[in-house]
Amino acid sequence: MPLPSSSTPAVQIQQFYDKGLAHASYAIRAGRQVAVIDPGRDPQPYYDFADEHEAEIVAVIETHPHADFVSSHLEIAQETDATIYCSKLVGARYPHKNFDDGDRIKLGTVELHALNTPGHSPDSISVLLMDELAQTRAVFTGDTLFVGDVGRPDLREDEATGGHAREALAAQLYTSLRQKLMALPAATRVYPAHGPGSLCGKTTSPDLDSTIGKELATNYALQPMSEQEFIKVLLEDQPFVPKYFGHDVQLNKLGAPNFEDSVRAVPRLHTSAPLAPGVLLLDTRPAAKFRAGHLPGAINLQDGGKFETWLGSVVGPKEQFYLLADTQIQLDAVLRKTAKIGYEANVKGALLAPATQPATSPEVDVAAVRQHPEQFTIVDIRNRTEAHDQLFVNALLIPLPELRERVGEIPTDKPVLVHCAGGYRSAAGASIIEAALPGVPVLDLGEAVTEFVPVAQ
Repeated sequence: MPLPSSSTPAVQIQQFYDKGLAHASYAIRAGRQVAVIDPGRDPQPYYDFADEHEAEIVAVIETHPHADFVSSHLEIAQETDATIYCSKLVGARYPHKNFDDGDRIKLGTVELHALNTPGHSPDSISVLLMDELAQTRAVFTGDTLFVGDVGRPDLREDEATGGHAREALAAQLYTSLRQKLMALPAATRVYPAHGPGSLCGKTTSPDLDSTIGKELATNYALQPMSEQEFIKVLLEDQPFVPKYFGHDVQLNKLGAPNFEDSVRAVPRLHTSAPLAPGVLLLDTRPAAKFRAGHLPGAINLQDGGKFETWLGSVVGPKEQFYLLADTQIQLDAVLRKTAKIGYEANVKGALLAPATQPATSPEVDVAAVRQHPEQFTIVDIRNRTEAHDQLFVNALLIPLPELRERVGEIPTDKPVLVHCAGGYRSAAGASIIEAALPGVPVLDLGEAVTEFVPVAQ
């Protein structure tokens, strides 16, 4: 969704924020010219912005090949004849101009300057907005600097994404921050590519923009410390890496196909259509409806605020799956979310929920859990950083992104009770275990988990 813009007489900055992916993108307008930075998969908001101001998109800038969403840079360029700019280090396979230290883009009466700021990735850049008087007004930091945090350096270790060791990238980030970004004027506005909840950082502030001066005063990563201290503190307690991240880096280096065409290409199936055996079925309905009736073997991945992230964490980038929802509007919504992480080609078919669904899931007796937790095999599917506060003695910790691969580790001599932190993930976890361990009673503690307090350590 677009947020209120920031403007001076010569330039307007519009931030577009996708809460589901905690992703911020930008349109910079100077007169009748617009530059777009780090656009999301759906290009329409940027077209609408340009049309509203009777302006033309002339440049699309990628601060790096994103891991957590698919960019529409190629589609926008093909539609508008805009030039795509990115670092030469990206190895981009789409038409582009290199944009590195010393390179500039003229936009109306202002200029955009490139700064190489490697660290989150080896090919990251930041973009300086310079006004008519050659004064630095803003910096678009991509995933290098967030509000209250910095980008994680451990997403390019896979050989497919370059084989860059996290320690080496962390050292580069230390230098980028101190020699490039921290040297900017304190009043410089900071516009990052992510906000709270992004898996590209770990402690991001709820604020969606800042200033260099504020970050110097409050951001833990910008405080005085040696390079080795920085590397140590940065690498501690980083969140998990979803399965889809490497896939999206590669797709963004190629340039993704047209968004609307890709969504329309997904096969729509009749409710009664036969489903291929062995293909995942993702039921996106609310947990209560799923428990009351579902297709055997289905996984309950509810449509919600973080659907895209959990889809790409539970399902691998090469796996096919069916998508099921209650209404056509809901089905279209989850398909569009699926496309935001580049998974639309994996959808073997999209269909509405049949009226009769034979499988059911038992309801949990919260009082019985509270009185006799030892009578259950309790599976905690929170992330490791969350599970420092244990809710049950002897709970088995298997984070949701690992559950499908590790379900065989769960003892089956007692009913299995699944919990997370708030109820969303446990619905998915319980359905995964139920499908993998037929005949074993599987209970979802759901939102009742919030009534339990951590056990004394």
